[in-house]
Amino acid sequence: MHNVSLLLLLAIPLLGSLVIFALPTGRDLLAKQVALVFSIATFAFAIVLGFLFKVSDNRADRFQFQGSWTWIRSFGVHFAFGVDGIALVLIGMSTLLVPVVVLASWNSFDSVADAEEIAAENAPKRSAKTYFALLLLLEVFMVGVFAATDVFLFYVFFEAMLVPMYFIIGSFGGPRRQYAAVKFFLYSLLGGLLMLAAVIGVYVSAGTASFAFTDLVGHVPNGATQKWLFLGFFIAFAIKAPLVPFHTWLPDAGAEAPAGGAALLVGVLDKVGTFGFLRYCLPLFPEASRYFAKPILILSVIGILYAAFLAMGQRDMKRLVAYTSIAHFGFIGIGIFAFTTQGGTGAVLYMVNHGLSTGLLFIVIGLLVARGKSRLISDYGGTARITPRLGGVFLLAGLSALALPGMSTFISEFLTLLGTFTRHKGIAIVATAGIILAALYVLLLYQRTMQGPVLEKVKGFRDLNARELFAVGPLIALILVLGVYPKPVIDIINPAVKFTMQDVGKTDPQPVSAAQPGGHK
Repeated sequence: MHNVSLLLLLAIPLLGSLVIFALPTGRDLLAKQVALVFSIATFAFAIVLGFLFKVSDNRADRFQFQGSWTWIRSFGVHFAFGVDGIALVLIGMSTLLVPVVVLASWNSFDSVADAEEIAAENAPKRSAKTYFALLLLLEVFMVGVFAATDVFLFYVFFEAMLVPMYFIIGSFGGPRRQYAAVKFFLYSLLGGLLMLAAVIGVYVSAGTASFAFTDLVGHVPNGATQKWLFLGFFIAFAIKAPLVPFHTWLPDAGAEAPAGGAALLVGVLDKVGTFGFLRYCLPLFPEASRYFAKPILILSVIGILYAAFLAMGQRDMKRLVAYTSIAHFGFIGIGIFAFTTQGGTGAVLYMVNHGLSTGLLFIVIGLLVARGKSRLISDYGGTARITPRLGGVFLLAGLSALALPGMSTFISEFLTLLGTFTRHKGIAIVATAGIILAALYVLLLYQRTMQGPVLEKVKGFRDLNARELFAVGPLIALILVLGVYPKPVIDIINPAVKFTMQDVGKTDPQPVSAAQPGGHK
C-alpha cells in the first residue's frame, strides 16, 4: 500500500518549518508569512481529504488513505498511516488551529517578563522565526500521532511532540516558563517510558512479529498480562489528557505557555491522551478495559467536580482555563468508558469542540493579556465598555466553554451524558453538577474582567483589529455552525466508534419499554 496522501499532509508543514529555520536572522516578517502560507496549505489539504473520505459501515473501509513503508524490517515496524473518522476530525481540528494561532501571535506573545527578569536582563527571547518554525514542526507531529497506524510509529510521534512544545513553553512563556517546561517534559516523558515498556510487552505477548495496529487487535492474551499492559498505556494517556490525579503539570504549563502554545497544548496535544484511550486501550485490551472501567469512571467524575472547584478559586485567567479543561476531560473520560455509541461519539465530538472552544478562549485571553500585561483577573474591569469587540468574543468563548445550548460544546456534552446515563445513571447524574459549576466560574470570570467599573489602565486598551478578528473568526463560525448542525461531523465519527465498541465487545443497552420489567406504566 503506497497511498501518499497522509505523507504529503505531514510533508507540507515539515517543509514550511525547514524553510523558516533556514531564513536569515532578522527576517521575522517573512517567517510569519511563510508559516501562514504553509499552515493554510496544510489545512486546505486536510479539507480535501475530508471530502474524499468515504463514510462507511463496512469494517474493511475503516482506515482510509492507507500508506505503509518498511522502516525496521527485523522488528516488523512500518512507516504506516491511515485515518478513520475519529482521527480525521481530530486532524481537521488540529490543522485549523495552527493558522489561527499563527495569525493571533503575529505581532507579539502574550507573556511579558516581569520587573525582576528585566532587571536581571533575563527577559525571554522573542525570536518570531524560531517560534513559528516550532509551531509548524509541532503540527507535523500532531498530524502524525493521529494518522499513525503502526503502534511503534505512534509512540515515536507521541514522544516527538514534547520537543517543540518544551521549547515553545521554555523560550516564549511567562516568568515561570522554565519550571513549567521542565515539569511538562518530565511528566510526559515518564508516561512515555511506561508506554514504551507496554508497547514492547504488546509486541512480545501478541506474537504477531508486527507493530501494525490491525495485526495486534485481538492478539493480546487475556488475564493479568493484558491488565498490566493496559495500565502502561492508560497511565501514559491519562498524564497526557490529563485526568485527575495525573493532572498537576497542566495548570503550570497552560498558564506559562504563550497563548498560541497554550491553545495547541490544551486544544490538541491533550487530545492525544483521550484519542489513545479510544484507539489503543479499548481495542488492544478489551478485557482490561472492561475490568478497569468503573474506577476510571469514578476518577473522571472526581476530576469534573474537583477541577471545577479549583477553577473558581483561581486569580490567574490562564490557570483558570487550564483547570476548566481538566474538568472537560472528565466528561470525555466518562463518555469513552461508558461503552456506548452515543457516549463514544459524544466524547470524540467533545474533543473537537473543546479544541475549538478552549483554543478560542486561550487566544482571546492572550489578546487581553497582550494589552494589559497581566494575567491576573483583578487587574481588569469594565473592559467590554472600552473594547466591545474583544468583550463580545470573550463572552462567546466563555459561553462555549460552559456548553450553552446553541454552542457546539452543548451537543457534545449532551451526547456524552446521555450515553453514560443509559449504562451508569449515578455517574451521569453526579457529572451534571459540573455543568452548574462551569456556569459559575465562566460567568464570574467574564463579570470580573469585562463588566463593572472601568479601571484606569483599561481605558487605553485598543479593540480587536481586522487581523485579530480574522484569526478568531473561523473558530467562532464553527462553534456556532456545529452547535446548530453537527450531523456531518457525527456521521464521520459514528462508524469508527461502532467499530471500537465491537473491538471491546460491548453493545448499546436496549431501551426498556413500559411493558418490560423495570419499565414505567
